[in-house]
Amino acid sequence: MQSGLILLNKKPGVTSFEALGEVKRALGSGKVGHAGTLDKFAQGLLTVLTGRALRLSPWFSHCDKQYRGRIHFGAETDTLDPEGDVIAEAEIPSREKVEWAIQMFKGQIMQKPPVFSAIHVNGQRASKLARSGEPPEMKEREVTIYKLELESWQPPFADIFVHCSSGTYIRSMARDIALEAGSRAHLCSLLRTQIAGFKLEAAFETVDNPRPIDKTVIAALGLPWFEVTPLEAKNIFHGKPLAPIMEKKPLSSHNAIAIFSGETLIAVVERIDDAWKYGCVLI
Repeated sequence: MQSGLILLNKKPGVTSFEALGEVKRALGSGKVGHAGTLDKFAQGLLTVLTGRALRLSPWFSHCDKQYRGRIHFGAETDTLDPEGDVIAEAEIPSREKVEWAIQMFKGQIMQKPPVFSAIHVNGQRASKLARSGEPPEMKEREVTIYKLELESWQPPFADIFVHCSSGTYIRSMARDIALEAGSRAHLCSLLRTQIAGFKLEAAFETVDNPRPIDKTVIAALGLPWFEVTPLEAKNIFHGKPLAPIMEKKPLSSHNAIAIFSGETLIAVVERIDDAWKYGCVLI
């Protein structure tokens, strides 16, 4: 099948897995995967990789993301979204308290993921453990919030814009902002508008032909790239040491670099312990 990237506009009410099913049926292949899930109630941009491009999943999965979300103050649910059961209620805070609380969640912060999430705890998904009646203790982890703004306030709803690092849960952010403001809340809607340099405006609600992983795609990922000669491409294909190739290149100060032969992406290499190693080879 054709290898490449599909920018998919996921609809609310379907899981990311179900959205992939539509792609697989349309393309007639199971070699399809998304790089970063969206909750069932959420909508917006999914980056979908097909064929050999699946080998690039690590570089797509760790991109920063942008969202627009709506927080419903006054009631917290067990899932932190509109599909859960209400487990706590509190008074709706003032706009001033919400604006003050938002300031506490910018930059590098520690965040506790939702219990109902795809994170694995002791080899099982946290959500599966929670549904079995044994919710796990979720460990805090560091995430980065590059931008967080209150866009509108119509009590009990607050609309926010978030630009954050990979691994950030906007549902957790809704919970934590409410607690900081002396209230309780859940996230009632979420729209993912951007992943790295890929924007929702370029996405399709139905399957389109995969876009080749060209230099524009690599640049949108934030990866530098360079071209190699046919002989160097042959050496890469045979897995020969990278040092002779990399030491000649001006971009070798980076820790991950894409390598092209003409217009064809052939590999992504990484610097690990001061040595260049193959992250993935696509030829």
